Amino acid sequence: MRFIVAIVSFVVAFVMISYGIAQRTILAEPDHVAATTDISTNAAVTVIDGAVLNANDGRQKVLISGSDTIFAAYGRTGDVLAWIGDTSYNRLEFDPKTSTLENSVVTGAESSVPDPHGSDLWLAEYTREKELTFVVNVPADISIIIISDGTEPAPGQVSITWPVDNRTPWSGPLIVGGMLLLLAGLGLYLWALSHLRKARGPRRRPPRMPKPPRQLKYRPKKQKALPASRGRRAAGRVGMAVPILLVGSLTLAGCTAESWPDFLGGSPATTPSPSPTDTADPVITDKPPAVTVSQLESIVAKVALTAQQADAARDSDLIETRFAGPALELREANYDIRRVDKSYAQLAAIPSSPVQVTLPQQNDKWPRTFTVILDPDDGTVPATAMMLVQEAPRENYKAVYVVQLEASPTLPKMAAADVGTQRLQPDVKLLALQPDQLAMAYGDVLLKGEDSEFFKYFDVQNDSLIKSVGFDAKQKRKKGIPNIAKMEFGSVVGDAEVIPMVTNDNGAIVAVYLNETETVRPVEPGAVINAEGAVKSLSGVSSSTKGTIATYGDQLLFYVPPSTSDEQIVLIGWASGLIAAKELK
Repeated sequence: MRFIVAIVSFVVAFVMISYGIAQRTILAEPDHVAATTDISTNAAVTVIDGAVLNANDGRQKVLISGSDTIFAAYGRTGDVLAWIGDTSYNRLEFDPKTSTLENSVVTGAESSVPDPHGSDLWLAEYTREKELTFVVNVPADISIIIISDGTEPAPGQVSITWPVDNRTPWSGPLIVGGMLLLLAGLGLYLWALSHLRKARGPRRRPPRMPKPPRQLKYRPKKQKALPASRGRRAAGRVGMAVPILLVGSLTLAGCTAESWPDFLGGSPATTPSPSPTDTADPVITDKPPAVTVSQLESIVAKVALTAQQADAARDSDLIETRFAGPALELREANYDIRRVDKSYAQLAAIPSSPVQVTLPQQNDKWPRTFTVILDPDDGTVPATAMMLVQEAPRENYKAVYVVQLEASPTLPKMAAADVGTQRLQPDVKLLALQPDQLAMAYGDVLLKGEDSEFFKYFDVQNDSLIKSVGFDAKQKRKKGIPNIAKMEFGSVVGDAEVIPMVTNDNGAIVAVYLNETETVRPVEPGAVINAEGAVKSLSGVSSSTKGTIATYGDQLLFYVPPSTSDEQIVLIGWASGLIAAKELK
C-alpha cells in the first residue's frame, strides 16, 4: 500500500510541476496589446484623444515614425485643440473589436501650424528624428499632438501599446506544492523499502559441515574486503533523491513574486506610477485652473532664464519674448541706461525656485493669468512675486508684473493650486476700494501724505515705498534743489491692465501700475539745469535751460480686503525705477 501511495504522489507531483511550468511558458498569455495605424492624409497635425489612450488599462507606449522630423507633446485636451485652432488635423480613434486605430480628418480653414516647440500649453514634449518612442500615463482629459514640421503631413505610422496582466499567480503554489508532494512520495517510498526489509525477518543459518582433514600446511592470508557503508538499495535511494532535489531547486529559481496569489505575498498587477503631471483627485470647479503646478514651475523657470540672459546682454528683443507691460517697460529702460552708463546696476534677478505660492486663475478661455511667489530663502535674490498672462493659445505666458516683496509680508489665505481662483473685473465694487481706483488713490497718498483723502484706506506702518518716495521723502528732495530751480511731483495711472485675484476671505491680491513724474524747471532766466545720473543717461541731456521731466514706473502689489472688513489695504510688494526722461519743451 505504501508503494502505491508513493507512486500516486510521484504522478500527481509531476503533473502539478509540469502544469505550473507550462503556465509560465507555453500557456502564458501575451504581456501587451498593441493598436496601429497608417495615416495617408495631408493634414499637418495628428491628435490622439485621451479616451483612445485609456482604451486599455496601464501605461501607454507610443511609437511614431514615417517622417524625418517628429514632434510630439501632450497637454489638456482643450488646450491642445485650442492651439490647433482652425487647422485641419487627423483624429485617431480606437476600434475595440479589431484592436486597431482608425483615422478621421477634422477639416479646418488652415493647413499648417507654427513651431510647436516650447509652448506653455504642453505638459511635456518630445522631438526625435525618424522614429520617436515614449511612455506616458495620462488621464482621459489629456491628449497627444503629433507634428512633423508644421507644414508637411504629420508622421504616418502610429502605434499605441498597453501592458497586459499576464501573471500566473497559481504557478508558484503548483510548482512548490508539487515539489513538496514529490518529497513526500520519496519519503513514503523509502519508508516502504525499509518496512519491506524488516518484514523478511532473520535468515536461518545453514548447518555446519564437518571439517575436512588438514592437508595443507600453508594457508594464504585473506585480504580484507573494503567495508561497504551502504548497500545497493541505499545507493539507489541517494541517486534518486539527488536529481529530484536538483529539479526542485531549479524550479524554485523560476518562481518569482508574480507566480503567487496576492494573499500569499505575490505582487499585485503593476499599477502605473503617476507621471509628474498627475496630481491627487482634483477639486471639481466650474473651470479648471489655468495651469498645473508642473506647468507653472516650468514657465517660471523659462521666464527666469530669459531674464537672466537678457539682463546680462541688455537684449531688448529677447526680453520681449517673456515680458510685457510694466515689467517689460522697466527692464527696457534699464537696458537703455546701462548702454550709456556701464556702472549702472541691473535689476534684481528673478529666482526660478522654489515656488512658495501658486495662484492660477480658473479659466478655460483666454487670456489666462496666474500669480506666483518665489522665495529662495538663501539671501541671494529677494523674494519675488510675479503676475503672468497668456493672451492666446499660441502665445507663451509673459510676466506683466514683477515685484520684490516687503519684509515679512502678511499674505492672506489663498486657494489651492489645483483649485485656482477667479480674476475679478477692475471695476468690481466688492472690495474696500475698486481695483481700478487703487493706483490713483495710492499715488495721492504718496503726494499728500496724511492730507490725502485716501490715507485712511492704507496701512502705511510697514510700507517701505512710502518711506522711500512718499510725502516726507519728496519734501526732502525739494529742499535739496538749488534756488535757481524748482521741483514738482505728479502721478498718473500707468498704462497697464489691473489684475485682481480673489483670496479665500473674499478679498483680492491686486496688481496696479502707477507712473510718478519728477519735473525740474529753472526759475530764473538763463539758469541752466544740469541733469545727473540715470536721467542724464536716459534723456541724453546733460544740461538744459528748459528743464527735464523724469517718469518712474511703480509696479504695486496690494492685498485689498473685502468691503465688509475693517482691515486696511496692505502693500505686499513693489518695484520702481526710471522708465523715461526727456527735456521739457
